[in-house]
Amino acid sequence: MGAAGPAGARAGIKTRRTALGTHVFDRRTGMNLFIDQPGTDESVALAPRQVSVALTNACDLRCSYCYAPKTPGRHDTATVVAWAKELDGHGCFGVGFGGGEPTLVTGFPEMCQLVAAQTDLAVTFTSHGHHLTASVCTRLAGAVHFIRISMDGVGQTYERLRGRPFGALLDRLADVRDVAPFGINVVVNERTVHELDQVADVATQAAARELLLLPQQPTARWHGIDQVTLSEMRAWLNRYRGPLAVTIGATGIQGLPVTAPVPGEQPLDAYAHITADGVLKRSSYQAGGSPIGKDGLMAALSVLRTTGATP
Repeated sequence: MGAAGPAGARAGIKTRRTALGTHVFDRRTGMNLFIDQPGTDESVALAPRQVSVALTNACDLRCSYCYAPKTPGRHDTATVVAWAKELDGHGCFGVGFGGGEPTLVTGFPEMCQLVAAQTDLAVTFTSHGHHLTASVCTRLAGAVHFIRISMDGVGQTYERLRGRPFGALLDRLADVRDVAPFGINVVVNERTVHELDQVADVATQAAARELLLLPQQPTARWHGIDQVTLSEMRAWLNRYRGPLAVTIGATGIQGLPVTAPVPGEQPLDAYAHITADGVLKRSSYQAGGSPIGKDGLMAALSVLRTTGATP
């Protein structure tokens, strides 16, 4: 585990031992080092490497293709910090906050501050960006290590899909880049796939580090990505030679020459998701899951590993 630094600041360097090897991570720089030196049964990390938490299902945008649940649900700061400490103590590297829209949660910057101060976890979050004013960004500075901003298309396409002025988003990006490294997420569908060059150009000009492509998922109101659009997205990926690191959602990787972060890593060793109503899942798309009860998050994870669903 990391050690405390000057003035109580945590070092943020963690060592995670698994059956595959030893993984060293520095949340301040993003440095990853993997050593082919497996841990013993007694020393291996029990928590996933990364856990996402839907802090709320609420969102003030109404994107027709959004797959987030529309049922009520919200987590308080004390619960989230307790989960973060539990994950930190069992070898997790990072927690990512989402939703819904996490910036709608009262005290969100202070929640990030507490998790960053009381654990060695990397703190990240995904947002539509429109509430990340200069004042909010000032409160987040030093408390988050990476930010993901959703931007589906550019200009009029963005405005039709997201119902917000594109220029207002660009103004917010100018403040976000002073807080932490950030990336741009884009839902890829038949309306956005032909603007990936423009999306990449805007992201590059805004000093983003990464572009994450998310093939559209089916919802009750909208279809998933079709095969023609998927082929067009893959063709774009194969010809892109720009400066951004490009990553892709798991549903779109088939047939692409992708690199696994940790070769041979099992899905639940890599990632898990907590819904806004407190259910631990293998992914945000999974039906069922294991409710997190009074015994804590790791007990729910043990159930999920054994049964894959509620006992």
